[in-house]
Amino acid sequence: MAEFKEISPNAPMAEKALNWVDNRFPLSKLYKEHLSEYYAPKNFNFLYFFGVLSMLVLVIQIVTGIFLTMHYKPDAATAFASVEYIMRDVPWGWLIRYMHSTGASAFFVVVYMHMFRGLIYGSYRKPRELVWLFGCAIFLALMGEAFMGYLLPWGQMSYWGAQVIVNLFAAIPFIGPDLALLIRGDYVVGDATLNRFFAFHVIAVPLVLLGLVVAHIIALHEVGSNNPDGIEIKATKDANGKPLDGIPFHPYYTVHDIMGVTGFLLVFSAIIFFAPEFGGYFLEYNNFIPADPLKTPLHIAPVWYFTPYYSMLRAITSEMMYALIVCVIAAAYLGASRAAISNFFKILVVAGALVMVGLMLAIDAKFWGVMVMGGAVIILFFLPWLDHCEVKSIRFKPTWHSYLYAAFVINFIVLGYLGIKPPSQINERISQVGTLFYFGFFLLMPWWTRLGKTKPLPTRVNFVAH
Repeated sequence: MAEFKEISPNAPMAEKALNWVDNRFPLSKLYKEHLSEYYAPKNFNFLYFFGVLSMLVLVIQIVTGIFLTMHYKPDAATAFASVEYIMRDVPWGWLIRYMHSTGASAFFVVVYMHMFRGLIYGSYRKPRELVWLFGCAIFLALMGEAFMGYLLPWGQMSYWGAQVIVNLFAAIPFIGPDLALLIRGDYVVGDATLNRFFAFHVIAVPLVLLGLVVAHIIALHEVGSNNPDGIEIKATKDANGKPLDGIPFHPYYTVHDIMGVTGFLLVFSAIIFFAPEFGGYFLEYNNFIPADPLKTPLHIAPVWYFTPYYSMLRAITSEMMYALIVCVIAAAYLGASRAAISNFFKILVVAGALVMVGLMLAIDAKFWGVMVMGGAVIILFFLPWLDHCEVKSIRFKPTWHSYLYAAFVINFIVLGYLGIKPPSQINERISQVGTLFYFGFFLLMPWWTRLGKTKPLPTRVNFVAH
């Protein structure tokens, strides 16, 4: 048992209260370790706003979600009407609802930017692998949270979007039909589905999300923040053991983040008050029509933040399977011929590739589309072990790496745009090329990250005071 710290009887009341708390809870210790004595690199740029913005949007979503549940009814007969009641009759209900719906899109904007910053500056590299893994798990949980919340308004696109996505699970061999039945809770998307999704959206997934966010921050503060130069500031310390290129997170970066929060809230408020539907991208027009199981919309598409993965799903056709088979055979040949392994293991690699090809021919392309869609997210978890470049940051990698990263971002945006558009032959071909590029970017990373000559890495971070 720790000894209680005593202070002077004449100390101010506030100091006595803080001492009383500190003797029972490490409040001051937490403040020092995570704020006033947590040293962060002094060369952060605007891309480092998006971490704190992600936390801000999470708080907005939780608070607005609590108020929405006070009036929302998770019942197939009254769900749509309860949303209309919130919008029309509940005082300030329209504002709460628009904050929540716009917040969902804002969440993905800031998370995508946060992940992009980690990608270009190598924030997933040693010793921050666990920070990245927790971040990817947050992204996965966030996708589940958004998908389940999307059904709750019980509009046309909510209903049919859930119908399409849940039916994808039925394509999984052997367990697919039972799994789809388990998710729906019934043989069709109905009242049982709505209640299940509501329970997960309001209770289960948010608890997982909060736990992962806490783990993400603890892991980050244990190893320290990365910086645009990808240099460890802990390598150069002063006589007191403080990093020479670091500054206390508070007050310097709390003030720095306030500027980012202010700018974000200005844009966020402008969208809420002037364009909450954002041209049909944040709130689709079909979702203002009550769900009708007897009337299928002409074109069913998910919300914009799912469309890149939806494009990859639609790209996997019977024709595309032949291209994937060629890729599998080529990868097995290159792996077996270049790897320093015995002939026995080379034969195993070739045999495994042949088994894979047999499965790809035997199982319907729809299943492989589901696998590709899921694999597009899962592959992010392996990024720390795919990048073999000598340096972390894009600043010191060969110049052509920057063009490759730019092409990856453009490809991802194009896939997202094609996911919104109705299917067509030209869109299908572009999606197929984009899908191959997306997976090639990661799967070939151990090879192309070794190519080219890296720029000299400085011993101290590059920083110019403003």
